[in-house]
Amino acid sequence: MLRHATPHELGKLVAENILAFNEGFWIRLAARTDTCKSEDDKARAFTWFRHDILFCKDYEELAVSVMSIVDRLVHKTNEKIESSTDVLKGILKPVVDEEEEIHWPPRGPKALKTMEKEITQREQEGQLDEGFLSEVNAQLRQAKEDKDKPGLVAMLQKVLQLYASRVLSKRSYAKKGNEVLKAEQFLEHIIKAPEDDWNKLLIDGMTVGKGEVSPDELYAVIKKRIERTLIRTEGGSYQQRVLTEYLKGIQSRAEEIVQVLQGTPE
Repeated sequence: MLRHATPHELGKLVAENILAFNEGFWIRLAARTDTCKSEDDKARAFTWFRHDILFCKDYEELAVSVMSIVDRLVHKTNEKIESSTDVLKGILKPVVDEEEEIHWPPRGPKALKTMEKEITQREQEGQLDEGFLSEVNAQLRQAKEDKDKPGLVAMLQKVLQLYASRVLSKRSYAKKGNEVLKAEQFLEHIIKAPEDDWNKLLIDGMTVGKGEVSPDELYAVIKKRIERTLIRTEGGSYQQRVLTEYLKGIQSRAEEIVQVLQGTPE
């Protein structure tokens, strides 16, 4: 199949099967190359590649080609990681001083607003992709393990909250024809609000407080929104995890408010 493959086709096959290139693959490839004692032997040599793809190419040329393609893919991946790091630095710039010291909570509301604007703009430009979310999660995990950077942990969590709020707010389910669905509208109001405002909104909006939406109605629309999110996002992706965790966070906060107002034990 690959005997007449163009460089583009070979690159595509390597990219699709790159996870198959483990240590055993390279050892087998080197061994096969060494056992081809003559040019004629090499031309006749063949092996089965992942998914039963038969290679009838000179093994030395194949090894050089595959290694070159893998090297380019790794280089592109590193560039993507660096790009994601730069995007995150740009978002965090309003709360980091010239000595790269973190100020959290921000010294003024303007810094947080600037962060929100950065996230909105970069999301519109398509910069907040899986690579970006992976970078944020990696730094958040490291900061939690270090245990001496509570400001950084809170700041990165805020970035993910702002991202989730932005993405989830792009779709509205609050209207069904001319009917306004109060529970959906209430949830969307919370989704758009800063996390610091959730307690007041939940108390004012639920029937256990001053509002018209029962806890069960709120839980039901949260469950439905999570189901919609799972359908619309790639399974196992960082985006799926961040969005669903944000929605689950709203439900957890609502449950805490209900327990406090009703005086029920956890």
